[in-house]
Amino acid sequence: MPNSGAGICAIKDEFIVKKTGINNDDEKKSFLGKHKLIDDSQKTNDETEIKIAKVESSEALKKVKEKKRGQNKARPKTFQDNKESKPCPSIIDVTSSEEKQSCQFVNCKYIHNPLEYLKCKAKDIGEVCHLFTLRGRCPRGLACRFGSQHISAEGCNKVDEEKVKEWKEDTFNSIKPLLQTQLQKRKYDFSLAERLVKAIDTRNKPGGEKSTESNENEYSEKTNKIGAILDEDIIKLLSREKKKIDWHNKLYLSPLTTVGNLPFRRICKNFGADITCGEMAVCESLLKGLKQEWALVKRHSSEDIFGVQICGNNAYTITKVAQLIEENTEVNFVDLNMGCPIDLIYKKGAGCGMMHRLPALEASIRCASNLLSVPFTVKIRTGVYQDKKIAHNLVPKIATWGASLITLHGRSREARYTKLSDWEYIETCAKSASPCPVFGNGDILSYEDYVKKREIAPSVQGVMIGRGALIKPWIFTEIKEQKLWDISSNERFDILKKYTNYGLEHWGSDTQGVENTRRFLLEWLSFLYRYVPVGLLETPPQKINERPPTYRGRNDLETLMASGDCADWIKISEMLLGPVPDGFNFLPKHKANSYQ
Repeated sequence: MPNSGAGICAIKDEFIVKKTGINNDDEKKSFLGKHKLIDDSQKTNDETEIKIAKVESSEALKKVKEKKRGQNKARPKTFQDNKESKPCPSIIDVTSSEEKQSCQFVNCKYIHNPLEYLKCKAKDIGEVCHLFTLRGRCPRGLACRFGSQHISAEGCNKVDEEKVKEWKEDTFNSIKPLLQTQLQKRKYDFSLAERLVKAIDTRNKPGGEKSTESNENEYSEKTNKIGAILDEDIIKLLSREKKKIDWHNKLYLSPLTTVGNLPFRRICKNFGADITCGEMAVCESLLKGLKQEWALVKRHSSEDIFGVQICGNNAYTITKVAQLIEENTEVNFVDLNMGCPIDLIYKKGAGCGMMHRLPALEASIRCASNLLSVPFTVKIRTGVYQDKKIAHNLVPKIATWGASLITLHGRSREARYTKLSDWEYIETCAKSASPCPVFGNGDILSYEDYVKKREIAPSVQGVMIGRGALIKPWIFTEIKEQKLWDISSNERFDILKKYTNYGLEHWGSDTQGVENTRRFLLEWLSFLYRYVPVGLLETPPQKINERPPTYRGRNDLETLMASGDCADWIKISEMLLGPVPDGFNFLPKHKANSYQ
């Protein structure tokens, strides 16, 4: 059984900090002082430093630790915007004074005078608007925090007609207003999904119980019937050629909650990721038409093989969502999450909970895979408990039920990241699932790791990379070019700049969009700082579960990027997005315990 593999990452002696550490302010002033966006004289300590409460007794300390356990306990909001200082939507994107329209809402609390808003508007972050330069028209108009390039003295939004004509929409799968209304009012026609579940899932029919061990489908048996079409015949109406994907030797970016957003996926595509997948979307929320959940389905034009990952606990919701995706989006595959370990999902019988609910799982896979014209895939773990691995018994059944691909994360729900991924067990499962393709997932942080894992598990079709891509998104380039890349701090900072621009495209360039971009950048930085530059290592490459001693980089920027202090991540964000607003708060969502 693989152990945690935790150890000390060997750093060259000349870079190891033997005294107070890398968070010494004197060491950073030389670098931070060069960037005009940071003005420490105008900030208070409360805005940039995290205060740590001093606990005198050991009992009190124990209570504090117990309170912090769990998913997102008492996590503060990063930023709260004041409605009274925001412009009314009726004046934001007005190109001339003749287009101005009066607000239709009687009790609207927003500002309706463009010139009045410009007087109280926060200072611009920069002089060049990325959206205006790219598209010829900034959709955030008057509210843009880079608006000096495209806002006239009269408070109108300038337009570059030539660039507008050249620009083509590059983001798809946004929820349409009509569809959202139908879902909210429960007017969407799900009769196809409902009849399909009734036809396939015979558990609740009198005398119709069937064993989950059976490899034959009673609805696929050839029978000669005369008369009206029954529910059992509906499956024959769905006969269509399912689109195929060549999974062989592909590099698959794992669907990562929160940090696996569209801008991050674009970064990974730039570095050579073959397959991308949206963040886990909860079926119930999609069926309610919630915008924040449908945002997880959005796809960028650069994502040539793109899938949507869904999470549900019964055949009806999963099949209905499959129908929604089939009829309203452009995707290459749909993935069912059976690996989510968090209590909120698990206790509802979804995520890892589905691994012990075989009848519901069988019905869900059979129905969804038959309804969809694209491949239906499944992502699972070795099991719920560390000492009871069950995936080897599940994968042959999942393949028989209709899954086109199975991805196995080589850890149990109980282990989380405290154990190394068991690739020998992944190989066992890949053989038992054959001919259904299997992807392996876990602990790949370098080309050397990739080669070793493929040697241990030669039967897998490809690999999925999660934390490795968060720590070093250029890992896909390393694998494809078979090298170890000693990437410079300036190159890494350029990646952050590109991510920031992608974020402004995705979330907007107004104050809310800037702060959303900052928040997700900080979430990503909570992983990025764990990268140790190749030139500093005694024995490269870096291992994913090895903890480096406190060290300093080859220059000030590299030192800053190595800091595990949240205040330093905020400073990096300020170099890209300007000073944080008053009352700004940030607590990382993901605190991976992979070093324990």
